[in-house]
Amino acid sequence: MSEAQAIVRLAGRGDGVTADGRFVNGATIGDMVTFDGNVATVTPGPRHVVPPCRHVPDCGGCQLQHVNGADYDAFVIDRIVRPLAALGIVADTVHPVAVSPPHSRRRASLRAVRRQGRLTLGFNAEGSHRIVDIEHCEILLPELQALLAPLRVLLKPVLGEGQGAGITLTASDSGRDVLLANVAADTLAQIERLTDFAATHDLARLSVEAAQGVETVAMPRPPQLTMGGVPVMLPPAPFLQANREGEAALVAAVLAAVGPARRAADLFCGLGTFALPLSKTMAVLAADAAGPAVTALAAAARQFGRRVTVAHRDLFRRPFTAAELAGIDAVVFDPPRAGAQAQAAMLAQSKVPIVVGVSCNPNTFARDADILIKGGYRLETIWPVAQFRWSTHVELVAAFRR
Repeated sequence: MSEAQAIVRLAGRGDGVTADGRFVNGATIGDMVTFDGNVATVTPGPRHVVPPCRHVPDCGGCQLQHVNGADYDAFVIDRIVRPLAALGIVADTVHPVAVSPPHSRRRASLRAVRRQGRLTLGFNAEGSHRIVDIEHCEILLPELQALLAPLRVLLKPVLGEGQGAGITLTASDSGRDVLLANVAADTLAQIERLTDFAATHDLARLSVEAAQGVETVAMPRPPQLTMGGVPVMLPPAPFLQANREGEAALVAAVLAAVGPARRAADLFCGLGTFALPLSKTMAVLAADAAGPAVTALAAAARQFGRRVTVAHRDLFRRPFTAAELAGIDAVVFDPPRAGAQAQAAMLAQSKVPIVVGVSCNPNTFARDADILIKGGYRLETIWPVAQFRWSTHVELVAAFRR
């Protein structure tokens, strides 16, 4: 067995790292580690905290529950600034991290499978397709947590041996929205079982997804979320910010970055997380490839008289050109994890005074930031946001100015 070594930093995937570069899962700064071959034994140090969740470390959702608050904040900032520094990019200002509280997650995707008469329902284990049976989750909103036990009762008799099902839970302003994948709703008995479940648990909507698409089985009231003062009807399983607190932090940062513009563009707009708050004081061009989302945004903006022009457009294949962005005072872009390389290249050629990047992937953000900076922008400010508490998944808002 080797001599004990100290953990000196945290790696991007959340592992503790020793001074000689060895990675140790479940260790944090100040822990001591001994190695017997490839087996690491961790002695917790003064900065190691007891994870609040009973499913750590088996569940793959929260890799950093053993890390204290100050070290977690430092990890989030490091995840953002390290890829930028590798490209020689330094922001003028980096704000403190906005961390979402426990029990705040309003959207979750779980899996269930029945084997040998037993139903397992939960999240995947770290780096595996194995499902960890979740009895209690420290990140879910209580109203979503309360559905886990009833869903077990619902699904166990309807799934065959070895059959799996997907479960998407969303807490909307008007109630809970449930989407079940690979659960039959063909016969009268199957439909009645599902509608009874929706009524018993006061769901806003219950839908099923099969090969032919998504079908709404019960909808006592439309599931809605209010964005910028405007209620928006939710399509089944829409993209949403993970919780209200994280969304509020992102929106506040975007509004601060855009400032008093007259006309803005919101690219990769989704349901209008940023377009609708911006539309309180300015005209907004909003674009996204997600048809149901932009349809819902257009309907809400039209109903409530917001100045939002909506474009259904694939921004990976057809980014807005510099000519199309002429007259725009500020552009907000919030792409998926792949980033917005093609759109960043077009922005770099434009004369838009302010560009605001929103990202859930610091690596692709750094690549896109490099494109903008080479096009003449300066990275002024970064707002780090950790709405996936205890996770290695971090988000940010960044303001670029010509």
